[in-house]
Amino acid sequence: MPQAYVFTRHGGPEVEALIEQDAPVPGPGELLVAVRAAGVNPVDWKLRTGYIRPGSASQPFPTVFGSEAAGVVAGVGPDVEGFAIGDEVFGNPVTGGYAEYTLLPVAVTAHKPAGLSFTDAAVLPVAAATAYDGVRQLGLTPGSTLLVTGAGGGVGAAAVQIARHAGIQVVGVAGAAKRDFVESLGAVHVASGPGLADRVRAAVPGGVDAVFDLVGGDTLRAAATLLGDPAALISAGDKPLAAELGGAAVERARTAAVLDEVAKLVVEGALRPHVNRAFPLAGAGDALRAVESGHTLGKIVIEVVV
Repeated sequence: MPQAYVFTRHGGPEVEALIEQDAPVPGPGELLVAVRAAGVNPVDWKLRTGYIRPGSASQPFPTVFGSEAAGVVAGVGPDVEGFAIGDEVFGNPVTGGYAEYTLLPVAVTAHKPAGLSFTDAAVLPVAAATAYDGVRQLGLTPGSTLLVTGAGGGVGAAAVQIARHAGIQVVGVAGAAKRDFVESLGAVHVASGPGLADRVRAAVPGGVDAVFDLVGGDTLRAAATLLGDPAALISAGDKPLAAELGGAAVERARTAAVLDEVAKLVVEGALRPHVNRAFPLAGAGDALRAVESGHTLGKIVIEVVV
């Protein structure tokens, strides 16, 4: 019987388990996908603790972890066009990605290009797509300067690369240990922590035109002081505080078209997913602990062995 990594109630790591369960049945507009890889994101463990996404309902237990996955179509639900059994795809699952089988709605599913691995494709639907949406939302012109907080994480690293590809200068805020990584992406590194605003001013005397925040809290407050226009601030790390400061939340498109665009950037060499570590499905708990620590570099993936 297929396996899945789940949480059985809200709580800490003690509520996680690898279980056997029947493969889900695709409904209208859905694909049954044999998972080959699933991305691991902070929202995964936050959902375990009881967080509910805005506009979403709580799911019944056991709940399968995972918000992004890549694999092979194993079944097609009613009213599906453009997909067939055997197609290689990636997207946002509705039944969790840490599993041997999951359901992908076609509205947020894209065909995986031949030049893109399952492992790399699995980390695009959340991190890279969020970065793409945010950079596009800011609408900066080439030569502008963007400050990205949390530049060493999955979304941050993607945002730096997407902005640089668009001709935007980037200042990447991250811990000192991530300096080499952030600079390898083409950004000017500025260390996080107290005194951030002064360090940014010293690094870029001409100032910054916009802020893409992925951290929130004191880091976001400090970054906001660098802007003449608070409307040039967006956040995926602390949306309420961003609004309080005059900015806005990142507006997610959540479309297959965006997935196509980020996949194209990877194939063209403009965007590297930077998968740092891969774990088997049986090691999903270890993968979550790594992300929950808050100190990961790039992305972490669960690979499902066929």
